[in-house]
Amino acid sequence: MTPADLSRCVVSAVRCAVEDGELGGIVPARVVVERTRPGGVGEYATPVAFQIAKGAGRRPAEVAEVLARRLGAVAGIERVDVTGAGFLNFSLSPVSAAELVRDVRRPVVIEAPEAACREPRERLLRAAVARIEAAQGVGPGPELVVAPLARRDGDVLARYGADAVAWAALTTPARETPEFSDALLVQGEGNELFRVRYAHARARALVRNADQLGFGPEPGDVDAPALLRALADHPLVLEAAAHHRAPERLARHLVELADALLDFQYRVLPKGDEKPSAAHRARLALAEAAGTVLAGGLALLGIDAPTRL
Repeated sequence: MTPADLSRCVVSAVRCAVEDGELGGIVPARVVVERTRPGGVGEYATPVAFQIAKGAGRRPAEVAEVLARRLGAVAGIERVDVTGAGFLNFSLSPVSAAELVRDVRRPVVIEAPEAACREPRERLLRAAVARIEAAQGVGPGPELVVAPLARRDGDVLARYGADAVAWAALTTPARETPEFSDALLVQGEGNELFRVRYAHARARALVRNADQLGFGPEPGDVDAPALLRALADHPLVLEAAAHHRAPERLARHLVELADALLDFQYRVLPKGDEKPSAAHRARLALAEAAGTVLAGGLALLGIDAPTRL
């Protein structure tokens, strides 16, 4: 079971509990499941019990216990714990790299209508949120309160360029004022935007280089825990970014995914006289999938993803 499957599975458990009369209330169309914070229980958690407790006429902890009993019997879920006042926490069975890679699809980014805002940061943020919501198939959420760019920064578009300004504006929570510095212009590892775009370009280069060596990507087993974890979490990050109307969540995840891919890239192609093998094809498929996710994430933020840097 992938983390994205888990979100759908929780919705199904709520629906079944309501249909069987074990719970009352309205079944939510979506449930936000997120990676457990450091020091927490399990790998993933959801506050869904709080979401439906009032309609069910039960305390969140009671609702969580009902759902935990149902979800604990689902294949792919190794353990379900109820913590705090009613949080559901999950540990999942390991997901194969091949399964994750096959689940990755090149995203179709729906362009949002131009936001009717004079302030450039508000325009950028509203457009990014609208694209993320459209990609997740959800309607507009509550009104955003957006802190504008600081006047002291002057004409940031002229100084830093559109993509760098978008990155700085969107990686900062809406209510906070973004900061600008010349680090946005540095083509090096200290620049997060550069790392994300460079990782995408490296994924594309690996596919080109492999083609020259006579082999292509083919999903299979790969030992790359950091990259697999980041790839598995991506659908959940998109759901959370849409739910909270917070594109900075997506941006932070793209940095995590890019860093994992840049560490992994050196294992993809054969070295020296080594012949391409099934392992190389599987690693290439994983790198290609990560590059696809990076490109899609940048597009949702309205930022270009060059294939060569």
